[in-house]
Parts: sequence; C-alpha cells; structure tokens
Amino acid sequence: MAFIYSFTGRPTEHGHGKDIMLNLDRDVVIVGAGPSGLTAARELKKAGLTVAVLEARDRVGGRTWTDTIDGAMLEIGGQWVSPDQTVLMETLEELGLEMYSRYREGESIYIGADRKHTRYTGASFPVSESTAVEMDKLTAILDGLAAEIGAEEPWAHPKARELDTISFHHWLRQNSPDEEACNNIGLFIAGGMLTKPAHAFSALQAVLMAASAGSFSNLTDEDFILDKRVIGGMQQVSLRIAAELGDDVVLSSPVRTINWEEAAPGDETAGHRVSVESDRATVNARFVIMAVPPNLYSRVSFNPPLPRRQHQMHQHQSLGLVIKVHAVYETPFWRENGLSGTCFGAGSLVQEVYDNTNHGDARGTLVGFVSDEKADAMFELSEEDRKAAILDSIAEYLGDEAKNPSVFYLSDWGSEEWTRGAYAASYDLGGLSRYGKDQHTAVGPIYWSSSDLAAEGYQHVDGAVRMGKKTAARIIAANDRAAQPVA
Repeated sequence: MAFIYSFTGRPTEHGHGKDIMLNLDRDVVIVGAGPSGLTAARELKKAGLTVAVLEARDRVGGRTWTDTIDGAMLEIGGQWVSPDQTVLMETLEELGLEMYSRYREGESIYIGADRKHTRYTGASFPVSESTAVEMDKLTAILDGLAAEIGAEEPWAHPKARELDTISFHHWLRQNSPDEEACNNIGLFIAGGMLTKPAHAFSALQAVLMAASAGSFSNLTDEDFILDKRVIGGMQQVSLRIAAELGDDVVLSSPVRTINWEEAAPGDETAGHRVSVESDRATVNARFVIMAVPPNLYSRVSFNPPLPRRQHQMHQHQSLGLVIKVHAVYETPFWRENGLSGTCFGAGSLVQEVYDNTNHGDARGTLVGFVSDEKADAMFELSEEDRKAAILDSIAEYLGDEAKNPSVFYLSDWGSEEWTRGAYAASYDLGGLSRYGKDQHTAVGPIYWSSSDLAAEGYQHVDGAVRMGKKTAARIIAANDRAAQPVA
C-alpha cells in the first residue's frame, strides 16, 4: 500500500515517521488536502504533471471529516449530496462510493414565533395565511433574482452594488412587513447556510447562495438540498483520492512560506518559480494552488508579498460560526411517533434538526444546528450547561426522550486551528461587488481553489470538487501554452 507522509512519529497505514524531511521538485504544489486540493492534484496527475499536496492536519478531508465518537460514526463535517451536485456525484461513482437517501417519512415539526408546536407535512411551514403569502412573495423575488443574476459573476450584474450595500436582514424587511416571514426566509440562508446573522451579509451574497443551488426554492426544500449521504461518510472522497496519490500527499505539514517570482516574458512556466516551505517539506515547483479557505491565506508568508488588491480582498472574507450537534439514541424513537425527525424553529436555539441515522444502523441519530450569535451564547456556558440547553431545545421539538442520547458530540469548527469557522467564507457588506471579480485571479504562479470561491456548489463539497477541476484545467492550459514553440 502507498503511504501518506504524516508527522506522527510512528509508521501507520497513512504515514511515515517524523524524522523524514522532504525536498521535492514538482510541477505543481497544492496547499490543502481537502476535496478541492486533492481533486486538483488528481486531475493534474491525469494530465501528466507531477504534484505534491501539503496538508497542515494529520488527516486529509479538510472540512469533511467522518470519525467514530464513543462507538458511533459521525459526520463531523460536510455530508449531504443534492440532485444538482452532478460533479460530486460523478466523482463518487468514479471512486466506487455509493449513496443512500436521508430518512424523511412521517410528519415534521414547526415551532412558530408564538412558540406553538405544530406537526405538518409537505414543504410549506404551517404558518398563518398572511405569513404564508409573504413567505411565498419573498421566495418568488429571490428565485427571480437568482435566475437573473446567476452564480458565475453576480458582481457584474447592474443590480450588484444596490443589493450588496444592504444587509439581507434589512432587504427582507424592505420587501415584507411580516416579521415571522422575514425570519423564516432568513433562516435558510443566514443560519442554514452562511451561518452569520442576516444583518452581517448583503442581499447580493444571499442571492449568490440561492443561485449556487439553482434557486432559492431549492435551498428551502430539505428533501432537495439534504437529499442523500455517502455510505461510510463523505471524507471517503478525500481518503480514496489521497490513496491514489500515495506519497505525493504530505500530512502534518503546515505551509509557512511561499517564495515566488513572475515568469520572464514569453517563458510562462519554465523553471521552478515557486519554493514552498512547510514543517515537513520544501517543494520547488512551477505552480502553487492555495486550496484552503480565504481566511487562512494570511497564515502563509508570501515572498514577495501579494499585491494590494489581494491583501484587501482577503480581509473582507470570513467564515461563519455554527455548532453541528450530533445526538445518537438506542432507537430512532421519533419514527415510532410518526415523525420524520425534521424540525424547524427560527426563534429556537437549535433552528434545524434532521434524522441523520447512518446506513444500516439500528440506532437513531439526530443532527441539529446552532448558528452565529446563538452559538456565541452556547460557548459562554459550561460544557454541562451547554449540553443541557441544546438537548432541551431538541426536546422542545421531539419530546423528553431527546434529552437522553447515548452519544452526544458537538462539531466546533470555529476552534479548529486549520479551519476557524464554518461552513465557508462569505464577504461583508459591499465586498462581493467590490472584490468578487478578482477572487479567482492568479498571482503569477499562485492559484486559488476552494468551495468558498465556487459558483455552482458554493459552500458545498460539490463546489470544492468543481473548483479543483477548474483550477487544474487552468494550470494544464498554461502548461500547454508554454509547451508551444515560439513563432
């Protein structure tokens, strides 16, 4: 079996000893062994280029991570596949990975602004007729804007600045006087996707989020956006690609410095124009791909420094904050009560709950989400009080049985050294229209690739894979141009 270099101090299935210091010459060095970086490496190797992937963590997968906690397999990071995520599904098929459908039979639970607990079926929340009308109106407006503006270049649309200089919170209230409708619509993008308060990002950023999924209606349809899961876990995408790459992946190797230079005129890719220094390796290469979220770019010292535009842009991109709650029970008790496990409450501590039971598992697993300012409040509590508050919130939906899981775990990506938030980066007010056109721009031999920069599949594993393929294609094209004889 091919080994992956890991700074573990002992040989493992995925590692060599820590005494190995590598000096490598490659065509391309990739910083980050998540789905985007590994996909790029895979595509580049198919094209005949040599690669090295440097990963700061002691594992591959980035923001996908499937782990066993107290005997239960949990998807600590990204996990779902929706029908529009065709590039991810093609990759799953190539890697021999299978999917299964999320459990969704039975009634769902909605807790309204009046704290009333209602069981319901179908896609629409059981709200008053007037609130339903307002929610439908806001949905129609957002669907129209998503179709008109699209996900590829939202910053280029004539309405971009207008939509980018008003917060999503205020835009919603500008278009509807119904507070419950505004909060419910806001839930899907603010708490549900960007994991920031709706006053912290623009209406244009919300439109991009909707357009990246095909429409806002797709985001509100949990049977669409949370359709399927990968048997055995989403991290297998990265694990299987890394296994293909073998010794080209170096773990526990955070990159500290990137020394780079511009190519001479007419000599676009000749020679080693990049020297990447990490804790475990120095790699001389012709290109480098930064396959990490934008908030981590500043963890690397660039020599010479990046241009002013890049410095400014990166300071306007930040990740949100969310606690992903995992609660495992001896049985999926909610199913016995005719419930699907799907729960919503914009005013609740845990705003969303879903049945997240693993394929073939007799136990029942619930997953819930505590976003942005609500997550702030939870981290001010002791571990015991935090657990009690979160389980009390889930129990408000599903009853007291929810208070006694056999396994309880909180995914806290905000404290994770090499991520520092979730799910992905978004711009502050005005940032998308101001900087969006430059977020893909290569700086000499330095390219950028992550789900944070995707159009279709933005913030999702599908977007990470798409960006990995696109970035690899750009480098392959540059390599091919350099190989053409000079006229």
